Amino acid sequence: MSFNTLSDLRKARGSFDNLMKEVEKIDAPQTNYKKDDGNEWKLSVDSAGNGYAVLRFLPAPKGEELPWVRMFNHGFQGPTGKWYIENSLTTLNQQDPVSELNSELWNSGVEANKDLARKQKRRLSYYANVLVVKDPANPSNEGQVMLYKFGKKIFDKIKDVMQPQFEDETPVNPFDFWEGVNFKLKARQVDGYRNYDKSEFESTPTPVAESDEAIEELWGTQHSLAEIVDPKNFKSYEELKTKLDMVLAGGAKVTTAEKVAEQTGDVEDQIFVDKSTPATVVSNADEDEDDTLSYFAKLAEDD
Repeated sequence: MSFNTLSDLRKARGSFDNLMKEVEKIDAPQTNYKKDDGNEWKLSVDSAGNGYAVLRFLPAPKGEELPWVRMFNHGFQGPTGKWYIENSLTTLNQQDPVSELNSELWNSGVEANKDLARKQKRRLSYYANVLVVKDPANPSNEGQVMLYKFGKKIFDKIKDVMQPQFEDETPVNPFDFWEGVNFKLKARQVDGYRNYDKSEFESTPTPVAESDEAIEELWGTQHSLAEIVDPKNFKSYEELKTKLDMVLAGGAKVTTAEKVAEQTGDVEDQIFVDKSTPATVVSNADEDEDDTLSYFAKLAEDD
């Protein structure tokens, strides 16, 4: 159910069963939104890789159903040296050529093919509207409603406050205007990677603004999430298949797992293999990784 008036939203806030059902769907095994008009907020970190900000997650925009959207994408370099960086049609619950190929590779029983499927696995991102409460590195962002792109680690923290594990903890809807809680985003550099383990929600619920009039105004400034996963942001299956064939085999048609393995040669020597992550598990889209892939995406477009 979508809401167009603040009074309707306020009446519905006492129960977030439907929202909880959507959270539960995320646990079922199952980006690259390229538009950048200055509305996306990113955490700034210092030279040591540390960063801090306070955000308030906001409810669904007017006329939309959920306060977040999911985006799957693929980003990898083929044996041709070309890059494949595209939104995955699985975001729209449609068939996607990379996911199909990965399933074929994984089910082949050949370890080299499984390694290749790991390299090409889907990456998962979420988008939500946030109010930037505190941004020490960029104070001009404070008080602004912006889009925030985050990964599974942050989403798990959202689930933890919505579905607490202990009986002495009260479920909280962090997206609620009136009884939500601020989120302290804390980033560190751990073993060369961005780490958000110390991030946490505040314990005391507070209204996002002092009056319903101010909340109404805030709600009206939120950005569309449906726009992010609009089909227009995705290439067709045929276009993606052509691109995939070009990246993997220089334009040759890829039809079988055996042919892919044959054309890529000694896969284990060419790629870093994470033995702990099967191809059926999507990876969390790390901000550092996203920045790197954005750079290569521009190179790929120039090919």
